[in-house]
Amino acid sequence: MKQLIIIGAGGMGRTFYDMARESIGYGESYTIKGFIDDNLAALDGFENYPPMLGKICDYQPSADEVFVCSIGGAARRKCMEEIIARGGVFLTMIHKTARLGTNVEVGEGTIVGAFTTIGADAKVGKYNLIQSYSVIGHDSRIGDFNRIDTHVTLVGGTVVEDETDIHTSAMISHHVTVESNSRVAACSFVIRRVQSGTTVMGNPAKRLV
Repeated sequence: MKQLIIIGAGGMGRTFYDMARESIGYGESYTIKGFIDDNLAALDGFENYPPMLGKICDYQPSADEVFVCSIGGAARRKCMEEIIARGGVFLTMIHKTARLGTNVEVGEGTIVGAFTTIGADAKVGKYNLIQSYSVIGHDSRIGDFNRIDTHVTLVGGTVVEDETDIHTSAMISHHVTVESNSRVAACSFVIRRVQSGTTVMGNPAKRLV
């Protein structure tokens, strides 16, 4: 049985602890070993959590360990790649209440939150964070290292490239592409292509930067 280590022991890390206990495979293919965080005091004052095991910057994975990363923002990919470079493997963690349609593919290290729906024939790449109550429409294509927040809707045929942030309650319309390294603000309705490196906001969404 694998031992799960949660990277980051802040609020999201503690949330991941709860989610991990409610996800497919808990108690059967993995148990939870603890946290790693460069702030070794991150759990001080919080009870009922597994132990702090060390710092991210120098943690050496072992063969029986798997990881999930709760850290967001620009540091997320760097942190994960450091662990991968040391031989670490990331768990694909899917909440038991998530619904995956026919022929759905979910890549290594992707996290799918509670009550999320991924429609028929959608393809999801590696190391994505798809939070609770989101909807990924049929035939959508999602790349790697994306953050898709809670209550986001990607309508059928949407394309999301790599390293995007799509924030709470945003909606991406049919067959729209969100290019790599772009941002969609909360509650936005996106009806046209989002260009790489830009931020869009509003209804309909317009470019901010």
